Amino acid sequence: MYWLLIFIVIICFHVSTSTLTSNSSAGRVKYLPGFQGPLPFYLETGYVGVGENEDVQLFYYFIQSESDPDNDPVMLWLSGGPGCSSISGLLFEIGPIEFGDEHYNGSLPTLVSRPNSWTKMASIIFLDLPVGTGFSYARTARASYSTDNQLCDHAYEFMRKWFESHPEFVSNPFYLGGDSYAGLPVTMITSLISDGNEVGNKPYINLKGYVLGNPLTFPEEDNYAIRFANGMGLISDELYKSLFHTCHGEYRLEYINTSNIECCQNLELYQKCIYGIQRANVLEPYCGDHEQFLFLPTQKLPKEQQYLSTSECRVIDTYELVYYWIPEAMLALHIRKVCIFLVYRIISLLTHATTTQGTVTEWKRCNHNLNYTITVYDVKPYHQKLSMKGYRSLIYSGDHDMIIPHQSTLAWVKDLNYSVIDQWRSWKHNGQIAGYTESYSNMMTFATVKGGGHTAPEYKPEECLVMFKRWISYQPL
Repeated sequence: MYWLLIFIVIICFHVSTSTLTSNSSAGRVKYLPGFQGPLPFYLETGYVGVGENEDVQLFYYFIQSESDPDNDPVMLWLSGGPGCSSISGLLFEIGPIEFGDEHYNGSLPTLVSRPNSWTKMASIIFLDLPVGTGFSYARTARASYSTDNQLCDHAYEFMRKWFESHPEFVSNPFYLGGDSYAGLPVTMITSLISDGNEVGNKPYINLKGYVLGNPLTFPEEDNYAIRFANGMGLISDELYKSLFHTCHGEYRLEYINTSNIECCQNLELYQKCIYGIQRANVLEPYCGDHEQFLFLPTQKLPKEQQYLSTSECRVIDTYELVYYWIPEAMLALHIRKVCIFLVYRIISLLTHATTTQGTVTEWKRCNHNLNYTITVYDVKPYHQKLSMKGYRSLIYSGDHDMIIPHQSTLAWVKDLNYSVIDQWRSWKHNGQIAGYTESYSNMMTFATVKGGGHTAPEYKPEECLVMFKRWISYQPL
């Protein structure tokens, strides 16, 4: 087996010297490990170089609409974090494939078609962003550092170059989408594209609007977790009232005066009440803070309280499957660093180590150790600006998400102060209430997804598909 390791190292040298000379590359993927037969949709993966000297190499998955790709909308999708690979959106939320639901037995995970994919009516580009996320990488140490603003610049440059290499899609309606932390950059990127169109940047991008799920938007968002907890019966009315009066409506730890003993005591009682609650979806078994999309200050628990064992954990039973699948899929996905992973794979086989040993070192679904600086904390002004320009927007929230509660999202939507044109009402699917919605004169639609968590399509895929299909087709929910 050692001779095989040496052979792959030699092959890697030749592959790296040939592939890394190209700053842009793309190729169709017809087969994926774990999926039986050829893919029933068009999948393309590739890299696009952006930034100074194109030292940032962004990796993407592009899936053509399964209906009418010549005319259907094109959407750029970003996952949250920052640092969560767009494979999260592809495999766990809105893409056309997902892992099978059988119990994992140590072999290659099985992939199956997802009947509720948003690619049924839109072409979607799933982009690994910022640099250091997923398979996107930097060619220099300097390029490995980024900020919110650089992320947005990179995304805009990516889209212009992508449309230049895919001119057949440049006239299609274009939307941006994302969830969780992506609520910040998606709004800013939409504004960048709009400004670029106005000054005559080429190619002209046929921008129509944006879609945001459970989006981070403004600093006061986590204050609403207290209100959510009370509304869900997780804390008593008495504690809620006491918290409000003693903390004066501010529950973020960094803004609380430690001399306010009553507030601190009430917050301690609050933390005890919510201990054991899975904040991504309060209805699900508690799995600790492992692989959460977003960590908010008031929601952190002591280390010794971060994990509880459970036999029904979405994190363990679903998310971790991707770590077993990725090493087998990288050749098919045209990953440039595939040789590094192959070496780790062989070493793990030689040493009888687990298959995730090397992959965790090189690839993480959510990389929370990025060289990344948060520079923007409030994008409400961007929403206001885009509203004034008449862009459409769909803002939706799983109503059982405690990470970014739907009350906080509705609060900033209301704060934009546009008149209501379709008052608060239920929206239905198959004769059942699927959530509640309200629409405004700025062409913004807010919707809750009943029973959804963080993020909603993971928990209610069929309902979210119906919601998206109606909205993208200009129909009322």
